[in-house]
Amino acid sequence: MASLIPVTTTRIGDHLPLLDLLNSDAPLSWVRNGEGLVGWGVHATTTVSGKDRFEKARTWWHHQLETFAVANSVHGSGTGPVLFTSFSFDRNEESVLVIPKVIVGQKSAQSWITWIGDTPQPVLPESPSQYSQGTFTFGGGSISTSAWKERVAEAIKRVGSSQVDKVVLARDLVAESTTSIETVPILKKLAAEYPSTWTFAVDGLVGATPELLLRLSRGMVTSRVLAGTIPKTGNDEKDLALAASLARSSKDLEEHEYAVRSVADALEPFCSSTNVPESPFVLHLANVMHLATDVTGALIETKQRVDAFSLLQSLHPSAAVCGTPRNIAFDIITEIEGMNRGRYAGPVGWIDASGDGELGIALRSGQITDREIRIFAGCGIVAGSSPEKELEESNAKMIAMRSALH
Repeated sequence: MASLIPVTTTRIGDHLPLLDLLNSDAPLSWVRNGEGLVGWGVHATTTVSGKDRFEKARTWWHHQLETFAVANSVHGSGTGPVLFTSFSFDRNEESVLVIPKVIVGQKSAQSWITWIGDTPQPVLPESPSQYSQGTFTFGGGSISTSAWKERVAEAIKRVGSSQVDKVVLARDLVAESTTSIETVPILKKLAAEYPSTWTFAVDGLVGATPELLLRLSRGMVTSRVLAGTIPKTGNDEKDLALAASLARSSKDLEEHEYAVRSVADALEPFCSSTNVPESPFVLHLANVMHLATDVTGALIETKQRVDAFSLLQSLHPSAAVCGTPRNIAFDIITEIEGMNRGRYAGPVGWIDASGDGELGIALRSGQITDREIRIFAGCGIVAGSSPEKELEESNAKMIAMRSALH
């Protein structure tokens, strides 16, 4: 019988900011306002796909856990061995699972390190790694902007014919660099500009999402729903007026209600109680404002513990990235969107050995492939949508990634 692999978690003192600890060795990130988890090195990785991909991911993760001898003196969510995940939007595309060799976590005033293997505690760097990014040139996407507006018009027609209440259409842009693209500088720029978002990186997918699909910790579940968006002008007085108009917009409130209801309905079978606020608040980011609602719930106590994989199976894809009704909206996306989303708009984040975790929706993101990066944005199409305004909204959503490449 093979001997178990040591996994050690212990508290640590002062260290560099989390993102400054990363280097080019398979960087992994889930950081918000300077707190969260980063990892590097690859202990094990795999891909899953198909309608049972969340079950396959759980099975693989549990198999890996059986090979570990864990010494965890810290305890709590995110300590001990952690699985970083990036699931595809479409179940038939590949999702990526990564167990890093080293993880550093920070929450409030507490920091810890986890490492895999029979080795001394890794020495953390005292200064950040230095990078030299190349020059980026932006090209087109999978389809032209005029073709995309035609698809939006077609989606509006489908909504008008009562086939569907809401459908989310996404588009992409490709940027090419003069050198191989490094993940870490992009992460650090995103975190500096959008500190209240969750800055993530898993296997070349990098971004800063404002939307928390799932936080599961000790039987409590939280999901932050975003739907309904308006670009900022940079003028505080005008932006306050725009925020007020967003909060009153029947089109945006309708779009938001579909997204909130889809999340609440997905969580209800697992929860003894849920809390869904009556009205959303306006979330202010550097470039846009969103209608936002935090849905919370207490899990039902059962013999077979509900974990993050179970909830993901029910939650994804939500109306915020797919539409309502979900199956019909998904079929329309497949038919008319005109591109492969890959892992854009899929769940991204981490899951620990207890099944707790934090996963966002991979928005405001790009997929790196050597010298090329595809950046994405999507818009919710409802009865009151217009192709021109949806194009404007998608451009505003791309600003985060475009600016991080300069």
